[in-house]
Parts: sequence; structure tokens; C-alpha cells
Amino acid sequence: MSRYNAKETEEKWQKRWEEARCFAVEEDPSREKYYVLEMFPYPSGKIHMGHVRNYTIGDVVARYKKAKGFNVLHPMGWDAFGLPAENAAMERGVHPASWTYDNIATMRDQLKLMGLSLDWDREIATCHPGYYAQQQRLFVEMMKKDLVYRKESSVNWDPVDQTVLANEQVIDGKGWRSGAPIERRKLSQWFFKITAFSDELLAALDELDRWPEKVRLMQRNWIGRSEGATIHFEITNQSGGRDDRLTVFTTRPDTLFGASFCAIAANHPLATEIAETSAEAAAFIAECNRLGTSEEAIETAEKQGFDTGLTVQHPFVADLQLPVYIANFVLMEYGTGAIFGCPAHDQRDLDFARKYKLPVIPVVLPPEADPATFDVGDEAFTGDGKAFNSGFLDGLGVTEAKRAAIDKLAAQGDGEGTIQYRLRDWGISRQRYWGCPIPVIHCAGCGPQAVPAEDLPVSLPDDVTFDRPGNPLVHHPTWKHTTCPSCGGKAERDTDTMDTFVDSSWYFARFCSPRAEGPMDRGAVDYWLPVDQYIGGIEHAILHLLYARFFTRALAEVGYVGVAEPFAGLFTQGMVCHETYKDGDGKWLFPEEVEKTGEGKAVHVETKNPVSVGRAVKMSKSMRNVVDPEAIISTYGADTARWFMISDSPPERDMEWTDAGVEGAWRFTQRLWRLVDENLESLPPAGAPQPGDLSDSAVELRRRVHKTVDACGDDLEQFRFNRAVARIYELANSLGAFKASDAGSLWALREGLELVVRLIGPMMPHLAEELWEQLGHEGYLVDVAWPSADASLVSDEKATLAVQVNGKKRATISLSVDAAEDEAKSAALAEPAVQRAMDGKSARKIIVVKNRIVNVVV
Repeated sequence: MSRYNAKETEEKWQKRWEEARCFAVEEDPSREKYYVLEMFPYPSGKIHMGHVRNYTIGDVVARYKKAKGFNVLHPMGWDAFGLPAENAAMERGVHPASWTYDNIATMRDQLKLMGLSLDWDREIATCHPGYYAQQQRLFVEMMKKDLVYRKESSVNWDPVDQTVLANEQVIDGKGWRSGAPIERRKLSQWFFKITAFSDELLAALDELDRWPEKVRLMQRNWIGRSEGATIHFEITNQSGGRDDRLTVFTTRPDTLFGASFCAIAANHPLATEIAETSAEAAAFIAECNRLGTSEEAIETAEKQGFDTGLTVQHPFVADLQLPVYIANFVLMEYGTGAIFGCPAHDQRDLDFARKYKLPVIPVVLPPEADPATFDVGDEAFTGDGKAFNSGFLDGLGVTEAKRAAIDKLAAQGDGEGTIQYRLRDWGISRQRYWGCPIPVIHCAGCGPQAVPAEDLPVSLPDDVTFDRPGNPLVHHPTWKHTTCPSCGGKAERDTDTMDTFVDSSWYFARFCSPRAEGPMDRGAVDYWLPVDQYIGGIEHAILHLLYARFFTRALAEVGYVGVAEPFAGLFTQGMVCHETYKDGDGKWLFPEEVEKTGEGKAVHVETKNPVSVGRAVKMSKSMRNVVDPEAIISTYGADTARWFMISDSPPERDMEWTDAGVEGAWRFTQRLWRLVDENLESLPPAGAPQPGDLSDSAVELRRRVHKTVDACGDDLEQFRFNRAVARIYELANSLGAFKASDAGSLWALREGLELVVRLIGPMMPHLAEELWEQLGHEGYLVDVAWPSADASLVSDEKATLAVQVNGKKRATISLSVDAAEDEAKSAALAEPAVQRAMDGKSARKIIVVKNRIVNVVV
């Protein structure tokens, strides 16, 4: 055939790979392993372009590492529990299981169209009893290790859906689905003791040198190690014989002389006690509980307080008593649930003080400010400076003043130095049906009892209804009723299910032995873990990754794994973006409803009315700027979609999907096909020995080919896929322009064509397999080793250049000694370390000293 038939060829090779089980793997201690894993998808029913990019990146890595000789594990599964399935049950009248498994079947077929090198034998779904039964076993074993406990906790409660909502599901103080005002309520919840590993989780970030620095920074901030002081304020106007103290944690004990009030959370024990005898306090607390618990809600709400009438003694000023308020911006979950307010140096405290006409006393003097005239207006001063208006602290810098204040508090018996963490234990209880049941039985006499191992799994009942608000497990007539495993008396099952983040916190370990009778086979996880390369979106930088890091440590505690960190390398890919379109009425339009007329203008394909074209943003159903991957694959083939996904921009950056871009990738696919097809008859047979003499032009072609081989391998190792693509484009140009006139040049042309086919193998695997077969080779290209460059054709032809940003060295690049200045500039700007140093700024000037240095000025 003179034209490449993508559909026919891709079906052919996908079938052959499956029949030959090319990507099924087992543990092999004689071979070095490599575990590639993309974050597994939620089965929504349709893959999108974000999936295509994510799994293309992972597949390029997996195929490349397989060619490099590694025993590659590349599995796939489904993050299949969650609220969307329950919503579908209510909206469509289907069972969550049916909806989920139908979606899995659809998406599995869609992903298989991409030709991914996945070991489908290892497929798992977190909603399958075979998976969640093992999760329940882990929960029970973690209970025995004191890593799970139950306590009352403040939560976001949706009174309509009658369920706990995560902070992210509270929008403007209302439930994201019901729209009902959220209440802050106390519920008994199950918690994982993640704070037991706070120090480890923080310290180990320094060792994760193959993680993006921005992700490590986000996790450091989330864990939030704070050095400060615990202060015990004596309550001065005791009533009813009270002689207790109000305990506060602060990171700024140096500002104590600026304190003008103390505040406690609405759920602080002292507030609860006051509300028992004060209807006004009880009403204020109820109002606070309608605010929700998210930091955003707290920050944006008007700062309000209730004066309790209590006062506390200032620890450093003998004649100063501070009023104690219940305040809506103090949360029981942070610190001790109590603060002292220093309005001059904290904006929330300042807003509160201005509202209630409390003193504002500046105690940190900005550099070069006059202490006689410095004052605070509507904006608190939060910068560095020296202590003033602060007695024995006057003149000290912030660090020295903190230390001196802590020493004084300790000497007086009023406090001590303390290290605290922002990180809180992980509440996993959810009042929902479609999740992993918590394997606990509640007995009135014996208390909470773990379900015995022989009685696991606690399976979800199939005969549930969604015709009333709340958790169907609570309403089920029989499921929750059981007997106590300790005393044999009547008891009830826990009707909560686990947070779906639990499901994704250990799935990578289950992939190592997905059919094991227990949670995992120790020999398998010892061989495969940690994951060598994990790939997914930056939106999971904190919770999922942090929970997985905790869970791996918990698995080690119960003896299932021997590693602490689950993911040795992490790559966060950018988003796929597309232009947005609106008609004259402001209605969003799908790309297929729009026809471009040139010069950035567009019209509706049917009405021909003008369409406004918006900037490219992340593809989303709400803006309708989505492209259907199935339609693209049907039209152009999977290889074309894969090629465009990695050719457009560095994979860590956002990319814009354009019709012109994918059509360009399609043209290159056809061009590669013709390049081989049109030369086949004149080439020497596969495996023919190299002729004795080669012309200068043949030697020069071989030099270009082997330089490309050498550089492409390095590019793939460094995730510079777009640079590898650019080199292959250039090599294809050279091969297309080469005029073979004798046996030697024809042999060099065959070598070049074979090597370019091997280079595209990880990126366009179907086309590569077909061309490899056309070139006369038997077997599968996927089993052929990655090519090695001939050192004699590459050596002494490279120079190492230092890359500086504003004069500071940030990276090195390796280029051929005859590389053009533009190539040096492009290579320097493509370095991740250079991009980080530029911090999103444009280069004002780039100075290239040939074969020595590139200096980027921003």
C-alpha cells in the first residue's frame, strides 16, 4: 500500500501484542526491574485528552525502558468508588455498581485503542470485593498497631444530603451538590494516625531528588512544621471555683507585648462550658458552626466574636488582663484551639480588634522606621524587624526575641518551647454507600470491635435504595444488624465507608501481586517497589501523594513492605488546553460546531453567525472546549495522537491542542511510511554486512544518524520528549534528501531507516512495528533492544556547555561542536533547572559563547 492505513495497522498490532502477551511480566531476580505507573483513572465513562497525554507519557517511558533491557511493570486499574456513582444512581435510576462497571468496560476499550504497553492481567478495580476485602484487612491490622483510632471531630455537614463533605466540596459555604448551607458538626469519626510520621514525612522530602521541587515545597507547607511556644494564661476572674488556665500555641511569642485579647474556637471545651449557662453564647456557637471548616471559608468570613466575660493574666505585664472571646476564625483542629491576638502584626487579629475596638500595639519595628511615630493603619505589619514596646525584648531581632520570650515563659512556669505541625490526622469516615465498608462492629457493652479476619470481607449489600437523603447503609433493613464478635450479643456494623483516598493510597502495592490471597505478596513487593516513575497531575501534589507516603509507612509497620517511600520518581505533566468558543448569545460551543475563516475569526458551522474565540484554557465539559480522543484516533490513528501529545511542548508544561498540530503529526506519520515504502525495493536485505568502503556522503549520513540516536536516548531519559521528536524530524529530513547511488550508500540508508524506526518505537509503536516488518525483520520490534550509537561517529563531536541564568550556573547541556547558535539557545531554554530559575519570565537576552557557555538574561 502506498498510503499508511492507521486503523488497519493499529488493530493488527494490538491484536498481535495481546496474543503474544508482550507486556505481561513476572518477578525475575536476574533482571533489573523498572516500575512505571500513571495515576489510575476514575471510570467516568469516557477518556479525555488529559488521559491521552498522561498515558502516552507513561507508555513512552515504559517502552523505552523495556528496550533498554529492564523488566518493566506497567499496570492499569480503576479508582472506582466515590460519590459520582451514587449521584448517577439517584439521577439515572441505576445501581452504582452497574454504572461503574459499564464505564470501566467502555474506558478499557478506549484505552486499548491507544496501544498502551499495559499488563492487563494485573487490572484491578477498587470497588471489587477482591480489592476492598484486602483494604479491610489492612485497616484491622493497622488498628492492632494503634495506627487507627476513633474520636469526635468537627466536620462539614450537609443537612440535605446528610453526609460529611471535604473542604473542597464546600462552595461559598454551601454543599457542592445540594446547595444547602453547610453546618459545622461534631461526629465520631475514624482516623489514621498520619501525624505519627510527621517528622519522617517531612525529613524524607529532602531525599526525593527525582520529585519536582514545587511538589516537595507544597508538601512541606502542608505538613507545616512550626517552632514556637505553648503559653498557659491564668484565668483571672474564676467563677464556680475555676482555677484552670487557657493554653495557647503561638509561633510568635516575641509579639506577646502586643497582645490585646485571647480567642477560643467555638468547639473549645471552655466555649462549650460557657454555652451551658449562656443562651447568647450558645447562639453564637451555632452561627459559627454554620460557617464550615475550610481555611478559605474562615479567611473570607467577617471576623466575629462573643465576649465570654472571662479575662486572663498577661504573663509579662503584671497589671494587664486580656479579654477572652469565642471567635469564628479560630478552629479547634489547629494548635490548641485558642490564640492570643496581636492585632498590629496579624491581619485577622487586626480586623477583629478594629471591629471590637481593642488596643492595637505595634511591637515589631520595621527597618529604618521611627519608633516614636510608627503606627499601624488598616494593614498589619508582618515583616521582619526589631522588638520595641516590649520591655526586656526591646532591640532584639525576631529570632532572638522568640528565644528570649520562651526562656522567660519557662522560667516563670507559664510556658515552654514547642514544635507543632499543621498536619492533622486523616479522618476517613464518609456517610456514603459506594465505598469500602469500615470493618468495625459497635457493641453497647464491648465498644467498637474489629471484624474478625475470617469474616472479611464486609461486603456492600446490593439491594439498596436511593429514594431518601443520607447513607443507604443506615436505612437498609438488615445489613447493619449483626452480633458482637466478643460477647455474642446484638450489635451493629459501622455504616460509614472509607474516604476514597484510602483506595488510592496502596493500589500501587496491590499491582505487584493483584491476585494474592492477602493484601500483597511480600516477595513481589520487595522486587517491584518502589515505583520507579510515577506520572500524574499536579492537582494531586498534596493529599494523594502525602496519604500514599503515609500508607506505605503504615504497611511497613504491619510487615507488608520493606520501603518507606512509594514513588522514587515523580513527574507531573501539564494540562491539555484548547481555545474556547461562544456564540452571539454567550453560549459555549464545541470545537466541531465552529468553522475558522482566517485571521483568528470564526463562524458557526451551520448558521454561519460570528463566533467569539477565547484564549486556550484547560479542556473542560463546562466550557465545551473538549476534543473526543476516540474521534481523533478514528480519524488519524492512535500514533498520530500520541506523537502530537509529546511533540508540541515539554511534557511538564500545558499544551494547546490544535487542528493544525494534529494534522501536522498525521502528515509526518504518512511521510515516515513513504520514506520506507518508496525505498524498500532498492535496499539491501535485512542483516546485510556493511560494505568495505563508504562514500563521504554515506559516512556523513551515518554520523547524523548516530548523533541522533545518542541524543534521543538522553532526551528520553530526561523527559525531553519534544526535543527527541524535533531530532527525529531533522533526521527524517536528512534521510529523505539523501541520494543513494551505490551499494555503500544504500546500506547506510537502510541503517538510517532502521534506526529511525527503532527511535519512534516508544512514541508511535504501531507504525514502528509495521515498518520494522516491512524492512524484512521477524518478531516484534517491542522486543528489540534500544539502539546504541557508534562511538566513533559521535566522539569528539560534542561539547559540554554551562548554562547560566543571570550569571549563575543552573545546568549543563551537551551539543555537537558545530551546533548552531539557535540550537544552543533552544537546548538551554528547554532545561528544567533553567525554566525554574527563570520563574516564568521571558529571556531579555541570550549570550552564546560557542562550545563553552550560554548565559540567559531575564
